[in-house]
Amino acid sequence: MNKLVSIVIPAHNEEENIIVIVDRIEKVFNMLHYSFEILIVDDGGTDKTLEVIEELAKVKHNFFYIEFSRNFGHQPALKAGLDYAKGDCVISLDADLQHPPEMFKQMLEKWEEGYEVVYTRRLEDKRLSFRKRKTSTYFYRLLNSLSDIEIEAGTADFRLLDRRAVDVFKQFKENDLFVRGLVKWLGFKQFAIDYVPEARFAGASKYNISKMRRLAVQGVTSLSVKPLHTAVYLGFFFSFLSLLYIPYVLYALYVGKHIDGWASLIMTVAFFGGLQLIILGIIGIYIGKMFMQTKERPNYIIRSSNIDQLQK
Repeated sequence: MNKLVSIVIPAHNEEENIIVIVDRIEKVFNMLHYSFEILIVDDGGTDKTLEVIEELAKVKHNFFYIEFSRNFGHQPALKAGLDYAKGDCVISLDADLQHPPEMFKQMLEKWEEGYEVVYTRRLEDKRLSFRKRKTSTYFYRLLNSLSDIEIEAGTADFRLLDRRAVDVFKQFKENDLFVRGLVKWLGFKQFAIDYVPEARFAGASKYNISKMRRLAVQGVTSLSVKPLHTAVYLGFFFSFLSLLYIPYVLYALYVGKHIDGWASLIMTVAFFGGLQLIILGIIGIYIGKMFMQTKERPNYIIRSSNIDQLQK
């Protein structure tokens, strides 16, 4: 009996891409000796993505979908796909066709060699704007400098996970998901494959500067407490720095020199006030994450699905 490969695709307003990506996936598997299923997670879109998915599900026996009750985000959509995929391994990719399905063959070969995680590294795409490329570079630099694990530049959510890795991942109860960091943290035997991203087939990228900044903060605070350590080190550093001012004050008092400089005083107070607010903000983010975690709300809510175990 052939091994089953699950293909998980989070989708948000991707109505023009769904049929194309499904067709390319089927062409790839026509040349491989595997059974496969496709599971698309509709992340609360506002276009006709769900209608397209439902029509495909009527004519394809190995095509499944999950519809969220609202837009929960890309990471929860990915988590839902992993939670309900039934394959011996699971391959996740985006619906915009920038992740080429033709790479499945190479990923599956590495899986058969014994690798439990086969992830991809996106090579620099010269078609992207200079700002977009630099933002991506700084994203990974910031992430690696402040977290306890290293995530290579260009690593995204285009990967293969063995069933053992998926079963461990399903046990995670984290409220603030950062999947690519958690997969790296999982360990197991991992292998990286470089690829050149294709042009987006239709639609626009869902990741703007604001979302990337939020993802960076989410990734750092999900994987590390280094920002808290940095706050402590800053406190010690500036406390020590303030001690260097004491000899000057004593000297001025000894010679009877008047100490003036309201401008410098106000600037110093404003600087340290701002520093304190930054440190309090860092602490507040961690406390806020703890607060949200204690609520034990689900990562997502399913409105409808054609998966048997989810149907009422």
